[in-house]
Amino acid sequence: MEMDYLDPQGAEHMPEMADASFALDFLLSLKNGIHTYGIAITETANPGLRKAFYRQMEQSIDLHAELTDLMISKGWLYPHDVGKQFELDLKSSEMAVSIAKMELFPIDTDRLGMFATPDK
Repeated sequence: MEMDYLDPQGAEHMPEMADASFALDFLLSLKNGIHTYGIAITETANPGLRKAFYRQMEQSIDLHAELTDLMISKGWLYPHDVGKQFELDLKSSEMAVSIAKMELFPIDTDRLGMFATPDK
C-alpha cells in the first residue's frame, strides 16, 4: 500500500515527536546561551554589565534545570542511562532519515489544466 502523507494517519504520534524535538532544540540553545554568558562575563570590564550577565546566566541555568526535569519526566532525555539515550538518539536519527527519503512532492509539477483560467 502506498503511503499518503496528507492522510492524518501518516501524522500519528507526530505532535509528541515534534514536542520532544522542540524541547531538545531549546535545551541546546540554553546550553549555548549559558556558555556565551560565561564568556561575556570574563570579557567585560563594566561591573554593572558583568552583574547583569551573571543574573541572566543564573536564570538560564535555572531554566535549563526545569527543562531537563520536564524532558526526563516525559521520557525525552535519559542523562543517567547511556544505553537508553543511545536507543532514543538512534530512533530519532532513523526517523529523520525516513522523513528525508519521503517523496512529499510529485515529480511531475505540471499544473496545466488544474486551475480555472479565463478564456483568452
